[in-house]
Amino acid sequence: MSSSQPSSAQPDPTAGPPADGDDATPAALTARAPHVPADRLVAEMVPPPRFQGARFDTYLPDPAQPSQSEAVQVLSDFADGIGGAPAGGGKRRWFTRKPAAPTGPRGVYLDGGYGVGKTHLLASLWHAAPAPAERKAFGTFVELTNLVGALGFQQTVRTLGEHRLLCIDEFELDDPGDTVLVSTLLGKLVDAGVALAATSNTLPGKLGEGRFAAADFLREIQGLSAQFRPLRIDGEDYRHRGLPEAPAPYDDETVTRTAYRTPGASLDDFPSLLEHLSTVHPSRYGAMCDGIEAVCLTDVQAVPDQSTALRLVVLADRLYDREVPVLTSGKAFDELFSEEMLRGGYRKKYFRAISRLTALARDAGALVAEGSR
Repeated sequence: MSSSQPSSAQPDPTAGPPADGDDATPAALTARAPHVPADRLVAEMVPPPRFQGARFDTYLPDPAQPSQSEAVQVLSDFADGIGGAPAGGGKRRWFTRKPAAPTGPRGVYLDGGYGVGKTHLLASLWHAAPAPAERKAFGTFVELTNLVGALGFQQTVRTLGEHRLLCIDEFELDDPGDTVLVSTLLGKLVDAGVALAATSNTLPGKLGEGRFAAADFLREIQGLSAQFRPLRIDGEDYRHRGLPEAPAPYDDETVTRTAYRTPGASLDDFPSLLEHLSTVHPSRYGAMCDGIEAVCLTDVQAVPDQSTALRLVVLADRLYDREVPVLTSGKAFDELFSEEMLRGGYRKKYFRAISRLTALARDAGALVAEGSR
């Protein structure tokens, strides 16, 4: 394609920029393929922007769910028990005798369904733990496996072994190989004195509850089960608590014009974006969104296959972490994944993505309203 021809990722030429011509051309995610060095992966293992302000006192328990208030107290006590210095004091000396193992569980597992505030509580624990930020790590299960891939297993053990706390959000039990890898890693970190905290969602419909039973998690992490105290958190998805249904998609022209009017917006057609995601490692999706204030997508369609769907889930997570509104035309988000996908082994991921993208679509409504004034 010559440079004089518009690519499919560029704004619709039939819509064009607003008539006043004062707005900048939006960015294109399809033009981004960032390189992310391993040290950045470690440095960025902190609560995402959405949860930078998360604290125990900003968590709003549902009065009808006493387990939520109880969780705040238990986690606050857990944070108080985390020391500020590496085990043994100062920089670890690997040739010295290992300090005595602490009594009681060194980990806590937040057991609950979608949208009950598990990530908020996990981030609050990270902030409350009395240790400097460089001695605490927070990341998703996928980000943790990506870190092992970038650093190697032994270097990951050495790096995270100097931490006081490791928080793992969205622990995934879909891939037995990854589960064994992370379980082995966590065993090494517990031996090094690192406190652990984890969350996970279950397959919707599992035991009729839509969540992982704690027994599932404890069984899968095998020898580490004694190190985790399960903490059940009941409740409904706060993202839909008292809120209207997901907004209907807009037309292509509205999406395109909003992209031109919104500083920092990106504009891509959905099929091209899905194709581009296959060329970028998922560990780089966060960097791909750097500086993006809104994502505008035209021609949203049902995702064609499972590999593509799983990549889209990772992108949805990174956008949700960064609170980036998503404005679309085409199909609604609840039509992204086939019935077969929503019944299969990865369905928990797809339901999470639908929930998060729906929340971001609501946020995007304000962009359209601003443009119409």
